[in-house]
Amino acid sequence: MPAVKSTKRRPTKRKRATKVSAKRTRSRSGRARRTVRAVRKHQVKAKLANFELAKARSSLNLEIYAKGEKIGELEIGRGSLFWYGRNRHKSKRLRWSRFVKMMDELAYGEHLPAG
Repeated sequence: MPAVKSTKRRPTKRKRATKVSAKRTRSRSGRARRTVRAVRKHQVKAKLANFELAKARSSLNLEIYAKGEKIGELEIGRGSLFWYGRNRHKSKRLRWSRFVKMMDELAYGEHLPAG
């Protein structure tokens, strides 16, 4: 009688969110290796209303998506930034000087004195 294989499936390990590209390269030793590229989580679409940002209400609009779902919109103008959250109709205005203070605090941990 021939041996019967079990039809039970083995539990598989969950794969991380990485994608193996089809491109194969050769290392110095001559062995083939695969390059691993991470799957992109975020996507940004840009709209530029006026090429020169010199006129009033001319701005760069960035639509930000995470996993294909819109999470917000950032409008960048000469005088300030506007943030529209997901499904929001009102924007949050942020002047450049305030934005600089926030980024310095975020990046360096404390407020840097002006000058």
